[in-house]
Amino acid sequence: MNKTELVKSISEKAQLKVSDTENLVNSFIDTVTEELKNKGKVTLVGFGTFSIAHRKEKTGVNPKTGKKIKIKSKDVPVFKAGKALKEKIK
Repeated sequence: MNKTELVKSISEKAQLKVSDTENLVNSFIDTVTEELKNKGKVTLVGFGTFSIAHRKEKTGVNPKTGKKIKIKSKDVPVFKAGKALKEKIK
């Protein structure tokens, strides 16, 4: 499912205009993104948690040349599914 299909599905289920639903989805994405930029987290009880994980610097291998390369440390977004979500998709 892509973003357009998600907006349409939510619009139908919530009986909202597609344009209102699209604004809602975009606002949700913007809010989560801004919170993660500030190193925070967003917890939706029963659904899951969006957070930031720090990956340490490590050594990798260039698959073309076989040479060892350094991979810089970085922060990456992470989603951890909540218990209720995990149980619903079993």
